[in-house]
Amino acid sequence: MRKEMDLNQHNKLLVQQVRENWELLGYETRNKYQFLDEAQNPIGYAAEQQKGFLGFIMRQFLGHWRTFDLHFFDQARNEYMIAKHPFCFFFQRLEIQDLNGQLIGSLQQRFSLITKKFDVLDAQGNVIMEMRSPIWKPWTYPFYSRGQEVALVLKKFSGLFSEMFTDRDNFAIDLKSQTLTEQEKKIILATSIFIDLVYFERKAK
Repeated sequence: MRKEMDLNQHNKLLVQQVRENWELLGYETRNKYQFLDEAQNPIGYAAEQQKGFLGFIMRQFLGHWRTFDLHFFDQARNEYMIAKHPFCFFFQRLEIQDLNGQLIGSLQQRFSLITKKFDVLDAQGNVIMEMRSPIWKPWTYPFYSRGQEVALVLKKFSGLFSEMFTDRDNFAIDLKSQTLTEQEKKIILATSIFIDLVYFERKAK
């Protein structure tokens, strides 16, 4: 039986980009991450599917506008979720699906002059959260529901996180609200990797 990473057991997750060559998929992967609990125990993984020479060309010339697929795995490295980023020249979008192709939710960028602004949508297209990151806080990505902050993705740490991780290729997820559903947490999890690829990825990697 396939076992998914149980996000209901964790309020804080640490996300670490790794350099090792993993045998997660039957094809080459590029950007690879592991999710850790507060005790720094691995509880899951994610990897961007490498798309060969064409993918290299797209990455060099299109950057974060390129298409990419993110694959998510449990601790036993069984795949359970895929996030797809279609080509978007103006407004970024990320669609999160289960392995049967059923939509879990999506992230849709909205127009804003002074913030990075995204709507978080459920499978029916309803807005369930907003993610807003002001330009003067480029490492902070809070999620809001009905005006209340319910989750936070941090690229630059403070407090507990700064003591545990100092490398710039690491970041953290704080699932603050007890009302977050499993599906909403999956969307936030996928969004954390999306943030790293879109806003922090270096072509030299």
